[in-house]
Amino acid sequence: MSQYELSVSAQAAYLPDQSDPERQQYAFAYTLTIRNTGQVASQLIARHWIITDSEARVQEVKGLGVVGHQPLLRPGEQFEYTSWAVIATPVGTMRGEYFCVAEDGTRFEAPVAEFVLCMPRMLH
Repeated sequence: MSQYELSVSAQAAYLPDQSDPERQQYAFAYTLTIRNTGQVASQLIARHWIITDSEARVQEVKGLGVVGHQPLLRPGEQFEYTSWAVIATPVGTMRGEYFCVAEDGTRFEAPVAEFVLCMPRMLH
């Protein structure tokens, strides 16, 4: 186990009320749970997302914090938030990383493994 480590889990859900398939707009909510599995308190400073639809169109999103927060997580603590994305196809993926700074000044990245954005009944 690293001194500097955040583990991230993701869950995504289709948002039919926010989507407009006739206009190729498929909206998804995603909930991310970030847990400090390291040994040093660490703060999430920024995020970088790569969002890809099923026709290989890519959106890149970079910004400070997550949903207006830059959470400081002590070892064992977690932070959960929900945000959303819109893509042009009923299926896509998201992956990325969080840029973090530990209490001792060490900078590190916490990867977010690829997860699927999928309208119900699209994948078998």
